[in-house]
Amino acid sequence: MMLLLMPRLSLKAACPGVVSCADILALAARDSVVLTNGLSWPVPTGRRDGRVSLASDASNLPGFTDSVDVQKQKFAAFGLNTLDLVTLVGGHTIGTTACQFFRYRLYNFTTTGNGADPSINPAFVSQLQALCPQNGDGSRRIALDTGSQNRFDSSFFANLRSGRGILESDQKLWTDATTRTFVQRLAGLTFGPQFGRSMVKMSNIGVKTGTNGEIRRVCSAIN
Repeated sequence: MMLLLMPRLSLKAACPGVVSCADILALAARDSVVLTNGLSWPVPTGRRDGRVSLASDASNLPGFTDSVDVQKQKFAAFGLNTLDLVTLVGGHTIGTTACQFFRYRLYNFTTTGNGADPSINPAFVSQLQALCPQNGDGSRRIALDTGSQNRFDSSFFANLRSGRGILESDQKLWTDATTRTFVQRLAGLTFGPQFGRSMVKMSNIGVKTGTNGEIRRVCSAIN
């Protein structure tokens, strides 16, 4: 948040009441991709900030156990298609998650074999168990894109193909026939350009312009 506030303060001084927090977030998202070796894309600007923020809106995001059908329904409710879904989940090429959100996949998930989720590569199970012991610290952070967590690239999709997805909802994009083709496609050279297109599409959801909304003086609160 502090990294976002710094340019916000500079812009406020130079252009008071002109640049919105919504635009800064959209631009910062693009720039963070570029800074981690991803491709750039043109970001439409001119958004205004909303006057209402609801914590309940977080329920619109896919949950870590959601089926592909549920994920598609959540995205479709905002005009995003299946390609957008798989592409935007690919943003997990950067970032981490806590053991508590996937450890259940490693122990007693099934009553056969090693007890782990059968969609996980067996060789990968032991690696994850070493990082997240059954009774260990559930808050420990683990990279979502093993081996390339600091580089914005398509290796996340290659990991899904080899059964190395960390979150159950992510791995299901490969095991479900309706999304597997998209994973296969995005594992190639199409991910970067498509990510930009899907980000622009997502950034236009519920956008406010003209006299709608406001330009927030403080991004964390309405005026």
